[in-house]
Amino acid sequence: MLSRVASNIFWMARYLERAENTARVINVNSHLLMDLPRTVKLGWEPIIDIFSIREDFYEHYEEADERNVVKYMVTDKHNPGSILNSLTQARENARTIREIIPRESWEQINALYLSAVKNCQSILGRRHRYESLNNVIHSNQTLTGMLAGTMTHDEGYAFLRMGRNLERADMTTRIIDVRSASLLPELDHEQSAFDNIQWMGVLKSMSAYQMYRREMRLRINRADVLRFLLLESRFPRSLAHTLKEVKTLLQDLPRHDSAIVPIDKLQSQLLKAKPQSLKQDSLHKFIDDMQLGLITIAEQITETYF
Repeated sequence: MLSRVASNIFWMARYLERAENTARVINVNSHLLMDLPRTVKLGWEPIIDIFSIREDFYEHYEEADERNVVKYMVTDKHNPGSILNSLTQARENARTIREIIPRESWEQINALYLSAVKNCQSILGRRHRYESLNNVIHSNQTLTGMLAGTMTHDEGYAFLRMGRNLERADMTTRIIDVRSASLLPELDHEQSAFDNIQWMGVLKSMSAYQMYRREMRLRINRADVLRFLLLESRFPRSLAHTLKEVKTLLQDLPRHDSAIVPIDKLQSQLLKAKPQSLKQDSLHKFIDDMQLGLITIAEQITETYF
């Protein structure tokens, strides 16, 4: 397989996963703000912090209100990680490898892009936002199943799954880092009742709520959520699972030794840290280390294969 083709498949998967994750985070934030009492100020600024784009955002907008943040995250061409830009990049990568992926998959990606372009303005208002963002999520899930069921599970499919899992790992660490810091430690007695609603929002941002409740039948709490999202190797969006998947996929590829080294190092750090017991400052430093490790893994894959 040509390194160019492998790179295009890898990045197509990352951009698609990024668009889906962004859509889910915006939807969950919209619902979370309606569930919390008015005295709890959460707002929309945490969204731009999740994606580490605060400086870029304020270069184009004066205030991080609902309309500005949603516009920046969905349609703004100045934001390379906006849903529209992510789908544009995914479509371009898919177009260059149309002979590698099943025809139905290319048609699905193209249809998703065209639908997003058509509906992007309606997302700015609340009336059709949930439906339009859900379309991005469900179309991506359909595409994931389509590729699993119709694409030959060869090296190309391995790079596709690697891209998807690295993007998931990155988003999981970002959401935990920002959301755990904004969960307002100094709540009064009345507001503390809404603490589990906020942690529920963290779980729903990764479609993890039902699987968490199946595993943990007690009241939602910080330690259990952190343990589930970081260490539960059976949940497909947990950090432990995504790292395991990338390592397994690499082991079936040639010349994988150097690419696996940073994964082994990061897995060891993850298990030794016991993140569910860390205080907020320590958790923030731990998440920073995890994100730097994910960057190192992606760079090593790029250097080895692309």
